Amino acid sequence: MSEEKDYKRIYTGPETNVQFLQDLFNKEKISSRVRNDFDSGLRAGFGGGLPGQVQLFVLNEEYTKAKKIAMDTFPEDYPNG
Repeated sequence: MSEEKDYKRIYTGPETNVQFLQDLFNKEKISSRVRNDFDSGLRAGFGGGLPGQVQLFVLNEEYTKAKKIAMDTFPEDYPNG
């Protein structure tokens, strides 16, 4: 199993966008993980993260391929390319 250091954040945004990207990544056999600090904080009894903002991570070696997909899908979220 891969460790956290093996992953790089590729996208932060609404959960629906993250789920859509995960579907696209799955079709390309790109491994990904989701982290929702806000929900995790609520479950643990303390605050953390922003409501409605979920982070999506991919393996370091798949980052370039995943970033192209993410940028093509949500170009407005990557204003500087």
